[in-house]
Amino acid sequence: MVVLGFGNRGARINSINRWRARIAVRTAQRAASRGAAVTIICSGGSVHGATPEADLLGGYIARELHWHGSVLVERTSVSTWENVRNVLPLIGGAQCVVFASNGLHAEKARNYLRRQRPDLAGLLAPADDYRPGEMIAVKPIFAAVGLWKLRAMFHVEQPRRC
Repeated sequence: MVVLGFGNRGARINSINRWRARIAVRTAQRAASRGAAVTIICSGGSVHGATPEADLLGGYIARELHWHGSVLVERTSVSTWENVRNVLPLIGGAQCVVFASNGLHAEKARNYLRRQRPDLAGLLAPADDYRPGEMIAVKPIFAAVGLWKLRAMFHVEQPRRC
């Protein structure tokens, strides 16, 4: 389970990172209830503040969401591409890889994993990232930005016509 950090300006976890942490924990709890051994990997560096996003996520997951399972942190990533690249050594012998974020951002991370490590693509699984009414005010914004970024990610330049 990889929870992707979101730019956090202060030393207190913001609402988007709290949301992503909740997605990670509820998905991890569901997998653990079926007997899976789950490790949550928090990924994100100090993008907009002095405290790495991974530390804020990890602390919130343990203290506020009461996750008692394994939590690892990756503190250097400053982009989604780096999140994926930098957690690869921590994934180890995982039998399943899940990215916890809003839906389209998680899809972007899954596509980055397919590009960076096609051999791991078969391990990808979705997170429990949709709850009716949850974060309703920001979902349209994330949907618009996510679609725009996914479109740019798959945009292939057409040859010029003479």
